[in-house]
Amino acid sequence: MFLTSDYAYPLPERLIARHPPAERSGARMMVLHRASQRIEHRAFTDFPDYLQPGDLAVLNDARVIPAQVVAHGGLTLLVVHRPEPTLWICMVKPGRKARLGATVRVGDATGTVEAILPDGGLRVIRFDLDLDLDAVGALPLPPYMERPAGAADTERYQTVFARAPGAIAAPTAGLHFTPEILARLPHAFLTLHVGIGTFKPVKADLLSEHRMHAERYEITPEAAGAINARAGRLVAIGTTTVRVLEACARDAAGRVLPGAGETDIFIHPPRPLRWIDALLTNFHLPRSTLLMLVSAFAGRDFVMEAYREAVREEYRFFSYGDCMLLVE
Repeated sequence: MFLTSDYAYPLPERLIARHPPAERSGARMMVLHRASQRIEHRAFTDFPDYLQPGDLAVLNDARVIPAQVVAHGGLTLLVVHRPEPTLWICMVKPGRKARLGATVRVGDATGTVEAILPDGGLRVIRFDLDLDLDAVGALPLPPYMERPAGAADTERYQTVFARAPGAIAAPTAGLHFTPEILARLPHAFLTLHVGIGTFKPVKADLLSEHRMHAERYEITPEAAGAINARAGRLVAIGTTTVRVLEACARDAAGRVLPGAGETDIFIHPPRPLRWIDALLTNFHLPRSTLLMLVSAFAGRDFVMEAYREAVREEYRFFSYGDCMLLVE
């Protein structure tokens, strides 16, 4: 039996990174050696030293869109998807003000709540005018930051290689990279548009009862070719990259096939990770699906020991925080 409560841990408020570090690559890096159960304390700038000849780093090039919109009357919309320019699928707070048939005003546009979806209570809102998110929206920082996005976030809550707009949260392991560090690494990009699942807490007592929201991904022929042709290890940069590499289509020989699709894969113990050899990731929220994914790769006991060590050593946690490298 695998319990959500097994992934809880105490975290002092002072260790939550609510602002980016002074330097993009200035994070500390905890290194977990899975085979020996050994922990090292390094700096992120040492990351290239851990790659071996033939290794390939794979990164998520999704770009965060200004998906948080404040409507008239104090409603806050988080735009999850826009199937049409005037049709939004949103999280709405407070939900009681967005009942079926209610009107929502954003700028000069008026929207009507056409449906309330059963999975998570998302609202389907149709507006009478097309709205430019760049004009009316802001970057949707994670709730634990407890502040609106500022000028610094416009740059720092995007990776330097962000290309494909559509995510509502940053692939945060990639935030540490500078163009100079990236240029030293053999690498390839895929895309996963981080969706509402990143904000959805695990409420079920049993892991087997939790359901993930689907997220859209794409692997180009060039990326698939690089992944399949590598001579060494596959090094995933971030849990979003892991989810794509574990869920994407492969041929009978295990080679990645290019293409686009959706995945609602939920990776947790005792399910092993089949395709990656190393993982760079940030420190994740207690009881989160991301912490469970990391535990599937390195073992729950070792990962939770590392988190206790990170608290003792006062690492910075979450999106703007420090990072962890898991190797064999």
